[in-house]
Amino acid sequence: MPTIRLDNVTKSFKCEGRVSAAVQDVSLEIIQGEFVFLIGSSGAGKSTLLRLMAGNLKPDRGSVWLGDKNLARVARWNRHKISLVYGQVWQEPTLMRKRTIRENLSIVARIGKQASRESKELVQARVSKVLALVGMQGVEEKYPVELSIGECRRVELARALINSPPILLLDEITANLDDDNIWDMFHLLNDLNRRGTTIVMATHASQYVNILRRRVITMVDGTIFGDVRKGRYGDVTDKEPVVPGNPFSIIDGNLQKKSGGRP
Repeated sequence: MPTIRLDNVTKSFKCEGRVSAAVQDVSLEIIQGEFVFLIGSSGAGKSTLLRLMAGNLKPDRGSVWLGDKNLARVARWNRHKISLVYGQVWQEPTLMRKRTIRENLSIVARIGKQASRESKELVQARVSKVLALVGMQGVEEKYPVELSIGECRRVELARALINSPPILLLDEITANLDDDNIWDMFHLLNDLNRRGTTIVMATHASQYVNILRRRVITMVDGTIFGDVRKGRYGDVTDKEPVVPGNPFSIIDGNLQKKSGGRP
């Protein structure tokens, strides 16, 4: 799996006649198998940074690398190969409203390497399997409008996972989910990461950042203000953070509820 590297990256946008930098002089490297949280206030540049990593935006200055490939220089006809490396979930709803959930996922499934050799039945089996993985079995024939916002987020995660990408880029995926669904989501992501999937996740879910103690990158006004291994929201310590009312803990790398909670 390739490493993601940004070298002195700046990306600006023009709004109301003014040009402002959403990301400014950012340099960082994310190696294969890392689980990285991007934190910061709204407008800090997290979403823009994720889109730069995915190659969806070109930097105004600097370069974004996926392994040995400069994403800004990848030929247009080769971009679909790059897209297969990433599973992506963004803040904005992206499900096609006039297509069923099955159709939404099948379209993405057929972009994969084996798509041309797969029967319709095999594709449908993959769709059902990945929906079950995120707890959304049985919704194949429904339309997005029939689902809640939180359910749509889980379907979008299923779509991101359907081609087994080595990298997941997730933008506020736990927004609009209740505590039980957030727990299930983080449990799944933690398991995927333990199997080698690189995860870069923008989030405000401070409790879970504190529990998991993975790499935490804090953004302020488009710049990296902090980059901490085994970090958390707030103070940095080598000890497991004490969070009042925290029902979870990490045991042997697994996200688990403490005794009296859900196994």
